[in-house]
Amino acid sequence: MTEKQAGNGSDVVLVGEAVCKQVVDPASAFRAVESVFAAMANDQARNFPVVREAIGHADALYGFKSGFDKAGLTLGVKSGGYWPHNAEAGLTNHQSTIFLFDPDTGRLQALVGGNYLTAVRTAASSAVSIAHLARSDARTIGIVGAGHQSTFQLRAAVSQRNFTRVVACNKTPEHLSNLAKVADELGLEFVASSREALAEEADVIITITSAFEPLLAAGIIRPGTHIACMGTDTRGKQELDPQIFVDATVFTDEIAQSISIGEAQHAVGSGLITEEDITPIGKVISGAHAGRSSADEITVFDGTGVGLQDLAVASVAVELAEAQGLAIRVALE
Repeated sequence: MTEKQAGNGSDVVLVGEAVCKQVVDPASAFRAVESVFAAMANDQARNFPVVREAIGHADALYGFKSGFDKAGLTLGVKSGGYWPHNAEAGLTNHQSTIFLFDPDTGRLQALVGGNYLTAVRTAASSAVSIAHLARSDARTIGIVGAGHQSTFQLRAAVSQRNFTRVVACNKTPEHLSNLAKVADELGLEFVASSREALAEEADVIITITSAFEPLLAAGIIRPGTHIACMGTDTRGKQELDPQIFVDATVFTDEIAQSISIGEAQHAVGSGLITEEDITPIGKVISGAHAGRSSADEITVFDGTGVGLQDLAVASVAVELAEAQGLAIRVALE
């Protein structure tokens, strides 16, 4: 983010949730996330250690994700977490705010609402994996989970392949109605399914749950499937049978998070694979790795969610909000 975008002197730019929704669409989020993944793989961007703790109140998890993108000159931190009971009050379970700083001086440049951006950047991450790893002839997309982020995932994914059909499952099937509405809006056939039937039909599978147990077994995954595992971002969480990692070529946003708080923690922890078996997707984006090597290859993207994704989309939100006259400036001195 340039000084012009952030204002002059002690001005701080404020970009609220409503403006973020107005200016950041799936395409702009995709470009931001793809670029920062490439920068990470080229050692031009670095995430700092994640802090994520149970606060002992409201069953909430709270923490910080931060980093510095030297290529994009973006420095900052996302503060927030997960409040599981918020839905009862009509609020989003994930709550966060993104702080951007001037990397030359350390001054606060912007405060950006992080709720919508967290959803759209998570969806952009899986979309990037589909763009670079899924078979070109993929037509059926499977979605495991029907929570808040599931519709973002579907909207982002459809632009990457010529999908014609959506199969979806959820532990409470009645909650699939929102996904069904989005599929209808996008002109896609929608089928509520079991996990087993979903795995038999889908060319691409996105898992987006808060599960702590395997939802997909290794034996039911078809050759050629691409799986974007997007729900596991905390120690103990799990969506896939670890054996899937043995049978697949594995990619991730960041290896350190993948093996500690991501889906790969279970396969690595049980000795089924090592971190050397996992490739940052940025290497595929930059051309350093070929990605998918055959039509029968199973590929897995372990999307753990890195702070640099948040900073990248927040920087885009500030740039677009400033350009459209929608940002608010506040003088702190």
